[in-house]
Amino acid sequence: MEGNRENPAALLHQAVSTIRAKTDFRPELALILGSGLGPLADAIEPEAVLPYGAIPGFAPSTAPGHASELHLGTLAGRRVVAMKGRMHHYDGFTAAETAFPVRVMHALGAGSLLVSNACGSLNPHWNSGELMLQLDFINMTGTNPLLGPVVSGDRFPVMYDCYDPDYLEVARSAARRLDLPLREGVYLAISGPAYSTRAEGRMFRSFGADVIGMSTVFEVMMARQLGMRVLGLSCITDMAVPDGGHHATGDEVVEVAERSGRIFRELVTACLPSL
Repeated sequence: MEGNRENPAALLHQAVSTIRAKTDFRPELALILGSGLGPLADAIEPEAVLPYGAIPGFAPSTAPGHASELHLGTLAGRRVVAMKGRMHHYDGFTAAETAFPVRVMHALGAGSLLVSNACGSLNPHWNSGELMLQLDFINMTGTNPLLGPVVSGDRFPVMYDCYDPDYLEVARSAARRLDLPLREGVYLAISGPAYSTRAEGRMFRSFGADVIGMSTVFEVMMARQLGMRVLGLSCITDMAVPDGGHHATGDEVVEVAERSGRIFRELVTACLPSL
C-alpha cells in the first residue's frame, strides 16, 4: 500500500489528488463489487479506470474474482464510482485501511454507497445462488475501522438503521418489478481468511445471523460515519450451514457468484435510478 499510513488526512488528499489528475468526474453514488460480481463495472460508460496500485492508500486484492480497479463513469443514468474488487482485513490491512476507499469515494462526491458481497448461508432454508437484502450486520472481526483520530464525520456514529430504510424499499420494489426472489437477513462478518468452524457457525446462527462473510461491515461503518446512505446486497454463493456435509472452496464461491451475476446486475441496475 502506497502513501502516508501515519496521517489519514494527508493520505486522503494524496488519493483524491491522484484521481483528480486523471479526471474531474464527480460521482453521485459509490459501488463496491465483491467476489465474482465485478462484471457490473464493465457496463459503466467510462470516464476513467485506475488500477488500485496507482492510487495512494489502495492495494490490489488477493481474493479470487477481484480485479482491483476503480471505475468512474455513468451507469443506468447515474454518475458512479465503482470498486471492481475490494481490499480485505485478512490481507494484513487494518480495519481503517480496508475501509479507506469509502472515504476516498465520499471525498470525490459520492453521497450514497451500494455495497455487495459474496457470502455463505447459515440459514438452512435458503439456497446458494440466491440474493439477500442486508437488513443489519453483526461485526465479529474483533476490530473497528473508526478507531483512532477522527479524519471527518461523527466521533460516535449510530449504527441503528445502518442500511437506509428508504433504500431497502427501493430494492424490494425493484425485485418485485423484475420478479426476482430476494431474501432479507442479517450479515455477520469474520476476519478470515479461514472459514468458520461448525461450532462457530452454530453460535453465529444463535446470534441471529443469516449469512456469513469476510467483508462489508468496515465499509458500512465508515460510510455511516461520513453520513452516506447505504444499501447492501449479498449473493449467497455457498451453504455454510454448520451441520452440512460440505463447505465451498474459494473457487466454488466465485463460480456461483459469476453464475448469479446476471440477476445481481439486473437488480442493481434497477435500483440505481432511485438511490
